[in-house]
Amino acid sequence: MRTLLVLGGGYGGLALIQKLLDNNHLPHDVEIVLVDRMPFQGIKTEYYALAAGTTTDIHVRIQFPVHPRLRIVYGEVSSIDLPGRQVLLESGESLHYEQLAIALGCTDNYHGIAGAEAYSCSIQSMAATRETYRRLNNVKPYGTVNIVGGGLSGVEMAAELRESRPDLNIAILDRGERVLSAFPAKLSRYVEEWFSEHQVVTRGGIHVSHVEKDAIFNGDEAIEGDVTVWTAGIQPVKAVQQLELAKDRGGRLIVGEYYQLPDYPEVYVLGDCASLPFAPSAQAAGAQGEQVAQVLQALWRNETPKLHPIKLKGTLGSLGKNAGFGLMGRRSVMGRVPRLLKSGVLWMSKRHFG
Repeated sequence: MRTLLVLGGGYGGLALIQKLLDNNHLPHDVEIVLVDRMPFQGIKTEYYALAAGTTTDIHVRIQFPVHPRLRIVYGEVSSIDLPGRQVLLESGESLHYEQLAIALGCTDNYHGIAGAEAYSCSIQSMAATRETYRRLNNVKPYGTVNIVGGGLSGVEMAAELRESRPDLNIAILDRGERVLSAFPAKLSRYVEEWFSEHQVVTRGGIHVSHVEKDAIFNGDEAIEGDVTVWTAGIQPVKAVQQLELAKDRGGRLIVGEYYQLPDYPEVYVLGDCASLPFAPSAQAAGAQGEQVAQVLQALWRNETPKLHPIKLKGTLGSLGKNAGFGLMGRRSVMGRVPRLLKSGVLWMSKRHFG
């Protein structure tokens, strides 16, 4: 049997697997092997709610497919031996492959800031998010939570935590002049106004020099807090960082037309690990996973793959359970409608993959 080894059962990896299994176009001698550290996909776009305590982890899980052509191996990827076509797990187990899909996702980028990793909380994995929930839940009434990073994750984290813990003092600290700096100013103003109405402090122009147990330092200024949540950037996971291959400024692997590594055409790179012409997102990873499935099916038929450019539908964000914002093409949407749309997208995703 030939092995298609898929590293990571997130949005990209699961979309790839689902597409291949749904179409039932696997060659008779190909087996799919999925490697993941968990027995389910975690819906990462909802981890902020898990951390805030407004949902439980069972509601942010999608079970992996059950299929006779799919084998699941549970474990943490330690390293990838591209010349030897092997993947080593932390358990010491080695997995051989004929074709490989790297869809391991991302981890926090601490930008070399001293103390950031040691003294802040993360929402980049299920285990880390559970620990973040524990620490936030244990903050005493009227304690202070500082969220570093005013992008989509930081904004959703702050808003959800406000609904969960109205007693807390919550602040978003960002290096830019406004939250959601990658979005139109109109959306930023709407979100800033929502935060003002709900007593969430937003501070721009913060350049974190180092982090200690009970404080973030903006140069010499100590910004005290009981818990620090880090949402200030992402990077590919360590196993991808260790690969001595061409990468972009964000550490993502440079790929060719069909998402293959130029020197290793049997290796495909998906999602947050791949250098793509748009920002990393669940939507982009899922679309790319489906396209890699099309590429593989064409190559198995000895045909030239034909792909259409990925067209993303937009971005949606939540401000608690009753308000939201979004960017649909060039159109900004705010209020109740984008929140309902996001809930609908989540329901459809769980229904499709589950």
